Amino acid sequence: MDPPAAKRSRGGPAGPEERDARAGAARGRGRPEALLDLSAKRVAESWAFEQVEERLSRVPEPVQKRIVFWSFPRSEREICMYSSLGYQPLEGEHDARVPFTRGLHLLQSGAVDRVLQVGFHLSGNVREPGGPGEPERLYHISISFDRCKITSVSCGCDNRDLFYCAHVVALSLYRIRHARQVELRLPISETLSQMNRDQLQKFVQYLISAHHTEVLPTAQRLADEILLLGSEINLVHGAPDPTAGAGIEDANCWHLDEEQIQEQVKQLLSNGGYYGASQQLRSMFSKVREMLRMQDSNGARMLILMTEQFLQDPRLALWRQQGAGMTDKCRQLWDELGALWVCVVLSPHCKPEERASWLQLLCKWDKLEVCPLEEGNYAFDGPSLQPTAAPSSELLQKGSTCITNTEGWVGHPLDPIGCLCRALLEACRLEEETLSLYPDEGSEKRKVAYQHVPVPGSPGESYFAMALEVALLGLGQQRALPEGLYAQDKVVRNEEQLLALLEEVELDERLVQVLRKQAGLLLEGGPFSGFGEVLFRESVPMHTCARYLFTALLPHDPDLAYRLALRAMRLPVLESTFPAGEPHPNPLESIMSNRFPRWFILGHLETRQCELASAMLTAAKGDPKWLHAVLGSVQQNIHSPALLFKLAQDACKTAAPASVPPDTTLLGIALELGLQVMRMTLNTMTWRRREMVRWLVTCATEIGPQALMNIMQNWYSLFTPVEAATIVAVTGTTHATLLRLQLDGPQREELWACARTLALQCAMKDPQNCALPALTLCEKNQAAFEAAYQIVLDAAAGGLGHTHLFTVARYMEHRGLPLRAYKLATLALAQLSIAFNQDSHPAVNDVLWACSLSHSLGRQELSAIVPLIIRSVHCAPMLSDILRRWTLSAPGLGPLGARRAAKPLGADRAPLCQLLEAAVAAYITTSHSRLTHISPRHYGDFIEFLGKARETFLLAPDGHLQFSQFLENLKQTYKGKKKLMLLVRERFG
Repeated sequence: MDPPAAKRSRGGPAGPEERDARAGAARGRGRPEALLDLSAKRVAESWAFEQVEERLSRVPEPVQKRIVFWSFPRSEREICMYSSLGYQPLEGEHDARVPFTRGLHLLQSGAVDRVLQVGFHLSGNVREPGGPGEPERLYHISISFDRCKITSVSCGCDNRDLFYCAHVVALSLYRIRHARQVELRLPISETLSQMNRDQLQKFVQYLISAHHTEVLPTAQRLADEILLLGSEINLVHGAPDPTAGAGIEDANCWHLDEEQIQEQVKQLLSNGGYYGASQQLRSMFSKVREMLRMQDSNGARMLILMTEQFLQDPRLALWRQQGAGMTDKCRQLWDELGALWVCVVLSPHCKPEERASWLQLLCKWDKLEVCPLEEGNYAFDGPSLQPTAAPSSELLQKGSTCITNTEGWVGHPLDPIGCLCRALLEACRLEEETLSLYPDEGSEKRKVAYQHVPVPGSPGESYFAMALEVALLGLGQQRALPEGLYAQDKVVRNEEQLLALLEEVELDERLVQVLRKQAGLLLEGGPFSGFGEVLFRESVPMHTCARYLFTALLPHDPDLAYRLALRAMRLPVLESTFPAGEPHPNPLESIMSNRFPRWFILGHLETRQCELASAMLTAAKGDPKWLHAVLGSVQQNIHSPALLFKLAQDACKTAAPASVPPDTTLLGIALELGLQVMRMTLNTMTWRRREMVRWLVTCATEIGPQALMNIMQNWYSLFTPVEAATIVAVTGTTHATLLRLQLDGPQREELWACARTLALQCAMKDPQNCALPALTLCEKNQAAFEAAYQIVLDAAAGGLGHTHLFTVARYMEHRGLPLRAYKLATLALAQLSIAFNQDSHPAVNDVLWACSLSHSLGRQELSAIVPLIIRSVHCAPMLSDILRRWTLSAPGLGPLGARRAAKPLGADRAPLCQLLEAAVAAYITTSHSRLTHISPRHYGDFIEFLGKARETFLLAPDGHLQFSQFLENLKQTYKGKKKLMLLVRERFG
């Protein structure tokens, strides 16, 4: 139920209780007691609040309390707060849509006039210019106030919204800025008490006459009740006075349109999928925070209204019915709602009865079925966080521990650390009020300034230092990672929010001492600290916190900074314990077996781990001691190849800037990390391997030729044969690399020899993919080239495919070695088989090239390849094409200068007669095969095929006769295909 004050703030007719309260208030403000010797004139002259306080010191305390009621809101910030609930402008932006900005403009343009204050009621007119072609508009505004708060507003614009309209703002600002120009009258009850009966009757009749169309029915009803002796109105002493304000014990709060708030929140939640709706709700949350900061009781009222609408969100019931989780946006809004309730309940300014009523409300809401769970997922049923008991002595031996803090302070649904830290920082904040009200256009955001505020009763303590201690205590607490994606994401977000607060703080000597003390305590904190020597396997890692501490401590205590950061490098959930003496499995396999499915943010945690390591490597540049310490920690704790590679890249960039000599120690560490990545990913190829291999060669080049030769000599454990032959050996011997290394002649030859040895080894291990790169690399060394060629010949016998053999053969011809090309081509043909219907076989061009090569070498090579062609190729059009090509010119016209034949070879003479017979036979076989399952739509294609066959038949002396016999055979065999045979007769007779 709303209290009477809340009812008054919304306006409307007064009930019996309210009428009685107002009547009593009027009786208590009779002229002799209420104003004592202060006449209306003297009150008007001393209206400024500071002067009123001085006058009040001269009168008795009960009278002081009543006169305080006169005070209007003293701060423009309060007016601004209640006129900008629905919109948050961009920083530094004066947006015309904000009612406060519009109201300020109306005031400055002189639009406010006829301002009158009667007791606790202010009225006036505001003239607003119309749009183009529109007349000026006049608005009448009424404002009631009580104890520095506006309790109700009314404006002719009828603009109902979450905020005061621009006209109310203009009138309020006029009252604050031009208080001495406001015409002042006593509460109307005081004025009426000075009138006699005739004056009162005249007053009432004139009032009714001026507004008879509006008030006559009400006036008649009240007259009837007053004339009725036993009526309720006659039982109440005195009469209500809307200008007299409330009683001293009555609740007072700023005017808030509750119905409009409920409607606005309901509408925004219904549009919850849109970005603008979430932003508007966050704007309302920000307004609640501002109210709480100003100790405005409306903050709790508004939060109650919003919470009730959130619980009426129809999506809650739908999600519960479907067993689905909330959307991310909705969960974040509920988180903000919960955080605001923490602020409300923990407020030191609230009364015990208020806190009790809030607790009752929260318990009531919690019992509702639709009230969302902390995780936000109704169907969530994950594994328990509780570890099994053990004697990850056994625990100490395995380097793990049980954990007592299964519910951590950071990431907790109520965010206790965040609330406490912000509260302590708020007490130390230096802020000029005018900065947030009237920011200059284009002004930059000013960094928040804090000061040390002493803690009462604790000498030497300050709220500023306590805020830092509290944040570090929460961040450094050893706690189990909660269950569920959103709960884990909340841990990350809370950490980042806390650290963002700390990073705004400029550390002075006092705070540095706090930082050093807390860092030492974290290192020695045992199982209660996330930096302790022994960790529970599923503890939240300390990487993010450690990075802040490392950066902050480094200028003041480098040793402590490195010890803390190195201790925090651990990621226990990825660590495996292996029995002594047993070999460790493949690194990636061990990682995959330990990746917990419920660690949804594992990738994010690994990234933070890498960032911490990168910060340490960068800071340790030039210090071999710490560089090697960090390297050892990285190799032990980081298990992601992609992150290790990024770390290696960052270290290389830091070690070798463009303008100064490189740091050889850091370069060596970058190379070592790269080598580790190569070993980890050797058997689990990724799309980034080529990039990684190229980078590794570049890094080794930066160090020097010995490093480059070392990776070439040990390629078996780092690269695949293809990578070693096509990337490592090639990149390591390019002109740019040799120029970068600045090698003399013998050194260059040594590097080339190393690359050739690598290439030959790769060719032996993977001849299919590495033979050609090996031949290319060995071109300039005859012995190595012969060795590579022999590897190819040996591999041909061992199953090297015809595709690779043709490729190497073409390379040999291009290098001016046609006989070797011919040899490899014959080996390839021996492995090839092209069927009768494979006239588009991938090797067609290779076969034609091999035939052309053999023809150019001479009749002997041509004669030797014909049997291979006949045995490998069964496609009739292909055989006829080869035959025709060989008959166009004489063999032996190749680059070897062989003796030309006198004339081209005839198709009916050896060795081409064998090929002709094979081609004719292939046409006959193919024709029968095609006719077996031919359909009418392919008849035309078959006729064309027979036309090509006839051309080949006619190459033989008796070809015409053979072709005729062939056609007769077809006509007899397939006489059932009458239409097709008719087409054959029409075309061939």
